[in-house]
Amino acid sequence: MTICDSMMETHVPCTLEEERRIVTELISEAGDNLKEGNLYFVISNRWYTSWQRSSREPTRPGPIDNHDIIDTQSDASDPQLCRRLEEGVDYVLVPQQVWKKLVEWYKGGPTIQRKLICQRFQSYSVEVYPLCLKLTDSRDKSSATIRLSKQASVGLLYELVCSARGVSKEKARIWDYFEKKKSVLLDPSSERTLEESCLQVDHDILLEVDENASSKYDMSSAGNELALVPVGPTRSDATNTMPGANGHSSSGFGERGLRGLHNLGNTCFMNSTLQCLAHTPPFVDYFLKDYSDDINEDNPLGMRGELATAVGELLRKLWSSGKNAVAPRFFKTKLDRFAPQFSGHNQHDCQEVLSFLLDGLHEDLNKVKQKTYTESKDSDGRPDDEVAEEMWKYHKARNDSVIVDVCQGQYKSTLVCPDCGKFSITFDPFMYLTLPLPTSLTRSMTVSVFYGDGNRFRTPYTVTVPKDGSLGDLSNAIGAACGLKDDESLLLADVYAHKVYKYLETPLLSLSEIRDNDRIVAYRFNQMHRGPGKAKLEILHSEQKQDAEISGKLFGVPLVTYVNTERHSGSDIDAIISGLLSPLHRTHSSSGSLEDTTVGEKEFSFSVFWLDRYSSSLKPLESDFVPNPLSATRVVVKWDEKEHEKYDSSSYLNDLPEVYKATSSVAEKVSLFSCLEAFLAEEPLGPDDMWCCPACKEHRQANKKLNLWKLPEILVFHLKRFAYTRLLKNKIDTFVDFPIHDLDLSKYVKNKEGESYLYELYAISNHYGGMGGGHYTAYAKLMDENKWYEFDDSRVSPIDEPKIKSSAAYVLLYRRVRSESEASSMDED
Repeated sequence: MTICDSMMETHVPCTLEEERRIVTELISEAGDNLKEGNLYFVISNRWYTSWQRSSREPTRPGPIDNHDIIDTQSDASDPQLCRRLEEGVDYVLVPQQVWKKLVEWYKGGPTIQRKLICQRFQSYSVEVYPLCLKLTDSRDKSSATIRLSKQASVGLLYELVCSARGVSKEKARIWDYFEKKKSVLLDPSSERTLEESCLQVDHDILLEVDENASSKYDMSSAGNELALVPVGPTRSDATNTMPGANGHSSSGFGERGLRGLHNLGNTCFMNSTLQCLAHTPPFVDYFLKDYSDDINEDNPLGMRGELATAVGELLRKLWSSGKNAVAPRFFKTKLDRFAPQFSGHNQHDCQEVLSFLLDGLHEDLNKVKQKTYTESKDSDGRPDDEVAEEMWKYHKARNDSVIVDVCQGQYKSTLVCPDCGKFSITFDPFMYLTLPLPTSLTRSMTVSVFYGDGNRFRTPYTVTVPKDGSLGDLSNAIGAACGLKDDESLLLADVYAHKVYKYLETPLLSLSEIRDNDRIVAYRFNQMHRGPGKAKLEILHSEQKQDAEISGKLFGVPLVTYVNTERHSGSDIDAIISGLLSPLHRTHSSSGSLEDTTVGEKEFSFSVFWLDRYSSSLKPLESDFVPNPLSATRVVVKWDEKEHEKYDSSSYLNDLPEVYKATSSVAEKVSLFSCLEAFLAEEPLGPDDMWCCPACKEHRQANKKLNLWKLPEILVFHLKRFAYTRLLKNKIDTFVDFPIHDLDLSKYVKNKEGESYLYELYAISNHYGGMGGGHYTAYAKLMDENKWYEFDDSRVSPIDEPKIKSSAAYVLLYRRVRSESEASSMDED
């Protein structure tokens, strides 16, 4: 038995180091024993991070507090997570044994339990957001919410609904009730999962009860969208209902290509990507014809042709006549199945889903059934065109699909050893080009300074600090801005939910750990108020209530001061609070100070309580009160109407400013060419990406230079707007000026084979808003009309060409403009 185990038996807390060791071992043990159905628990990342850091700080975190990730509208007996939470940013997942230990040590909650599910290729994931189905009972139009796993069967759904509604399974019929219309009758005997049945988050289902129902079900349904989806591309001649080779409609049945896509629950990232692909002329030509012979069902890297089939069927719907929006549920089901990272209703990166789709479509449509291995050869002084052609031939011998033909190019990569000068040249394929955007080396941060001398209340200061700087840099900048004296110091804190979430007292802490939406306070003190024999006193504020709980009732900003680590009476604490609040006194004079307000007639009459560190309960402040020098002692002041009249509490209630609030103004403007040149510029490899020099026989930090060699028919530029660090995610809103017509890349291409390197823009994926959310739309050009349209989920509207340029542009799609001789040659072929 370990010392810690013995301590836990007697309910004495482990040391922080022992806690971390136990948790690490339990997480490792759970990782070695993964199986479907294992329980995991969701914990607020704010609390978990404070627990992780507690080994470097003198105080333990309080009880587990998940309230910041709980939907405030959910029932307290059945707490539900807020939507769009991000793992590692908003929450963490811990196995059951870790949760038990943390609750044993810290208590708190509420408990949020989830299960491990097995997905494609025996990969496991925690189903953080189970399906939430909205049930309507056709008998009385009442509604209810059904929650269960997306991998639950349709039969189980029948059992739950029938049990909840007191209906026998033989008499019940449950319909897919998408957009409040009966779409698909779900088969009660089916073992298909709800995911395979295309039921999504917040999906509507309808219960019908037929008292005269027989045991047989008529599963046919007019307008049954899912029933009409074939398992592969049809061989019917679609040429009279599809655009021609140049993107022009050869049918007189009305406008095509102007159908929007319904948002299935935060799926704008997917819709934007699909509209860009759906308006790529070579893809339209290909997928609206018969491509069944190209499907490779046996490719272990593919999806048995199911992804290609789903894309083809969706494109057929988007290019059918009419303007009614299409619900891409069948496609979304396949996407969730083969790429579970995009499942649920979190926001995702449209470029990442585009990359997955292009790779997946290539593997599904790869005509090469047996891939032969060919060892890559170095150039060894041979002419570039010879080596490039050889490498392209090897690549095509293993990869032959419409995706390769249309979307893949080739670049030349040169590595040079900084020691011996040895160089290596290779030619590699690419599907898209990710271009860096210029970024500022500094960061603007706003911090509110509170004064602890009773003379002033708070003042916000905005300072500029190095983006990769430390907490010491921020503290120094704030000190200079507020005129900090030599005998004064600042205590920085992160304030959340009207409490100090954590004190920032490590000068070397990276500023990347402070997010733009955090609220940071700097408490200003004279040096004599801090140091040995002193303890932090944290003063919270609550509205006067009869109960003894404070959860959800705090307001304002906590005040922090230092007090002696000696016995204090209730009147001592009362006087300290009165002094700190003196700037808010409606009759307070500018010459008042802490000493002025704590002598003479007592003016303060608040009810003051001690806040239990390991729970949210309040206890009366005892007369003999000794602050803990190792942690902040919290007291709660309860305000009633009388106190609000006496003190100007409105100053308190004003929200603290965020560290950084993005504005809509465009700060920078660069050209697409400058971004491309930055991508192609020579640069040293990173320390984690060293090159083994064949001459030195050592790993070297070689210099790398890229050159474009072969450009594809469809050229995709990904503007790298999102910058990531461990905790900080920033979006770069720089305006990139890109050509719409006549993008000439001739000078950037080293291969002079006589092809045209002139391109025109035909689609854009836009991202509006910040990290972890925002909204995606698409602009696409309808070739037969020579007009641009905006695709905003289900809404489609024309847009003038000059307006398609904005700082929201994220992915740019260009098509090659053929010279007259090339076009003539293609027509002859």
